[in-house]
Amino acid sequence: MDEGHAWRVKVPLDVAAMHQAAQLLVGHHDFSGFRSSMCQAKSPVRTLDRLDVVQRDGEIVIEADARSFLHNQVRIMVGTLKRLGEGKFTEAGIRAALDSGNREEAGPTAPPDGLYLTEVIYP
Repeated sequence: MDEGHAWRVKVPLDVAAMHQAAQLLVGHHDFSGFRSSMCQAKSPVRTLDRLDVVQRDGEIVIEADARSFLHNQVRIMVGTLKRLGEGKFTEAGIRAALDSGNREEAGPTAPPDGLYLTEVIYP
């Protein structure tokens, strides 16, 4: 029914832990550890204004707000939070990925299924 429109995760996830850990990513950071090796952005520094993880109608919804994102940044953040929600990653791991800028320290890249651009605001 939702094939291709959502990432179907077959294990239970700790949504509260995911949301708490997501707050470590909010703010002005060097997101080198959370971008694709194919990213062509001149600077890996971005400001993430909001990263919320909530359960809504039986689905886990992750919403991110920023002026711009790096190549695969959202997918890598989601993949990292999913691993944390499974208990296979820690908040310290997220901090290490941010601090080191090493892509290998962050979680996997989530599939594009369920990734939607919902709004663009121009000043």
